[in-house]
Amino acid sequence: MEAQTDVAGVAIAFDERGLVPCVAQDWRTGEVLTLAYMNREALDRTLDSGDMHFWSRSREELWRKGETSGNVQRLRSLRYDCDADALLALVEPAGPACHTGERTCFYRSLGDEAIAPHEALPALARTLAQRRRDLPEGSYSAELFRSGTERIGEKVEEEAEETVRASREESDQRVREEAADLLYHLGVLLESRGLSYSDALEELTRRMAP
Repeated sequence: MEAQTDVAGVAIAFDERGLVPCVAQDWRTGEVLTLAYMNREALDRTLDSGDMHFWSRSREELWRKGETSGNVQRLRSLRYDCDADALLALVEPAGPACHTGERTCFYRSLGDEAIAPHEALPALARTLAQRRRDLPEGSYSAELFRSGTERIGEKVEEEAEETVRASREESDQRVREEAADLLYHLGVLLESRGLSYSDALEELTRRMAP
């Protein structure tokens, strides 16, 4: 039997164990990080402190995410579903979410592995950061980083022009391909300045704010 408990003016439906499931999602990239459970105390501490707290069903104790590993998750927004019996926490992770060291607990697939469209830019941004840091031989991205911002900017201009030309003269598939090239080179430009796609997206959300 669920128990309706008022939290910040919302009647949250905890289950018969006094728990509510909470999905943690990366605030900047949209990637799902983990699924954990909260009791009323964990929820209250999360809201009061701004750090994610959960209830461990195996240890039967309250725990603060990252308390021992340092991989804390700072809360940016806490949402609830239509029945108020599940929570979605948008967080800024300080490190891997999974105890295995993986970025997300959902790092394995049943069946074929596939990258979802919303995962493409975050994954590419991490690869570009690694290429800029390590500058491996034979890497086109590393070659661009070595060439400097002016050359990278020229490539962005070139890809933008090719995208526009494709939109005028070529098929939808060619527009897709040229747009992908443009997004890639834009990512290189952003990384060369210590920025990422997420910074550009945050600027868009800032402009959309009422």
